[in-house]
Amino acid sequence: MSSNDDQQAHSGRTDKGPSKPERTSAGKPTGSGHTRTAGTWAAVVVATVALIVLLVFILQNLQPAAITFFGVRTNLPIGVALLLAAAIGGLLVAFAGAARILQLRRTANRRRKQEHTGS
Repeated sequence: MSSNDDQQAHSGRTDKGPSKPERTSAGKPTGSGHTRTAGTWAAVVVATVALIVLLVFILQNLQPAAITFFGVRTNLPIGVALLLAAAIGGLLVAFAGAARILQLRRTANRRRKQEHTGS
């Protein structure tokens, strides 16, 4: 029996899964676990790479294109026009998602109120 098995046997633990990281007296993990700062740093790196890729795309597609939208006519570089169209599409998807989330929250709140008053 290993020393880890001895510790689990004496502590009453039977699972072999990973244990919670040990914490310092300040409550911070002592191991190299995932932190908010590490997550933020990773997100910044990914966003920076995405921005560089978008910049290269726009710079490689500078040919002008005539754009007409609701009677407004303008000339934009193709890369900018495509990026603008993608951004507007993303906003439409975000609005639809936000509306669905609000709908689900409202339904969940109604059910909680009914359970609370019905008990």
